[in-house]
Amino acid sequence: MKKWQKWSIGVISLVVVAVLIFLVIFWSMISIMMGTEDLSGKKEAIPEAVILELKPVVEGDADWTSWLGPDKNNRSRVTGIVKDWSGGLKKLWEVNFLCQENSSATWSAPVIKGNRLIASGRDLQNDLVFCLDPEDGSLIWQVSYPAKSNNSHGSGPRATPYIEEDRVYTFGRGGDLVCWNLFDGKQIWRKNVGDSGGAEPTWGHSSSPLILGELVIVQGGGTVRTIAFDKKTGETAWKSGNGLAGYAALLSRKIDDKPAILAFHGKGLSALNAANGEELWNFPWETPYDANATTPLLIDNNVFITSGYATGGQLLEVSSSGAEGLWRTKTISSHHSDPYAIDGYLYGYSGDSYQNKGLFVCVDIKTGEQKWATKKMGWGTCCFADGHLVCLDIKGNLFLMKPEPDKFVLVTEFPDALGDISGPVWTKPVIANGFLYLRFKQELLCYDFVN
Repeated sequence: MKKWQKWSIGVISLVVVAVLIFLVIFWSMISIMMGTEDLSGKKEAIPEAVILELKPVVEGDADWTSWLGPDKNNRSRVTGIVKDWSGGLKKLWEVNFLCQENSSATWSAPVIKGNRLIASGRDLQNDLVFCLDPEDGSLIWQVSYPAKSNNSHGSGPRATPYIEEDRVYTFGRGGDLVCWNLFDGKQIWRKNVGDSGGAEPTWGHSSSPLILGELVIVQGGGTVRTIAFDKKTGETAWKSGNGLAGYAALLSRKIDDKPAILAFHGKGLSALNAANGEELWNFPWETPYDANATTPLLIDNNVFITSGYATGGQLLEVSSSGAEGLWRTKTISSHHSDPYAIDGYLYGYSGDSYQNKGLFVCVDIKTGEQKWATKKMGWGTCCFADGHLVCLDIKGNLFLMKPEPDKFVLVTEFPDALGDISGPVWTKPVIANGFLYLRFKQELLCYDFVN
């Protein structure tokens, strides 16, 4: 073979390899951006509600009524949790009917008040809302409404419902904010943010609703980047801002002794006057794909924000006049896994949620200095309870770790806590009234979690 022929074959081979690499990367990115996340595992038809007489709603000792729990700090009130999982955990019940179609993956977490558990779901044409008995998983009531929905990573709801008193509020990925009677599921009112000028972000409306006083508030995007409704009537109370909605939950806090709302939207963090929505300030925070999805963390008078795709995190000192960066780090670059501030240190996952190769890290809050990092828990989400972090990785493995600044302390672990599944687990664990609830798309499991 002549030299020029060998050279030609070599060049062609390199081109072919380069094209194949490009295609692999291209299709990987398409999967990350627009994957459907088809259902896997056991799927069941929705059963009939068999309860003839509904029991009045009661409160539990350690309810979990919203995305951040009853105290709005991502901490469960449950104590005395089981700390030896060598024999697994006792599964009390399991349901597999929350999603009814292959394309209907739903990531919303459950919320619990006493004898009512609320979970969102989806079929081909409708958003679904289920009310289950938290102790045995039996269906108390189920309601639905027709809702158009895109299908990037599933057409089901992402936002976690909010229970307040005798009502529950749900927010679908298509922008439907609905108020239901917690007792029997009767619809009280329904609004779609699109009717007020809202615009659905790439992966759907995901920001869990916030109730503050007489208002229920969500990120609407478009010309109503943040929008507040009267929680009893659904009438619009105020509109604020223009631009992309973020995927992170809204927060309430006082700024200079006045009630304010923090909205981590598509392009940054804004502070709003809670009474009328007036923007106090806006701190720019650019992220690839405009994916600001991790809940901002309140730390005394400061706020910590973090985003994925190697964006990193920053500690901000906030006042009514603005936000000033104290330090910035790439150590915590959290895609959509909320970190925790515990005794002067940050603990949380760093990395992106489409692989199980992230780090769990500890960072000094004063300086941003990394204290330690571990790969032993993959990438996942956490819930704090009884002085520990209960962490669930995207393969369904469960870990219990003790937050210590000097070293990583793994107390115990429970492999395959969600059973035989395929695809990433993105819904965080919920701990309420002595039980641990794990969700994966159509599946919801309940474990006994106290001694």
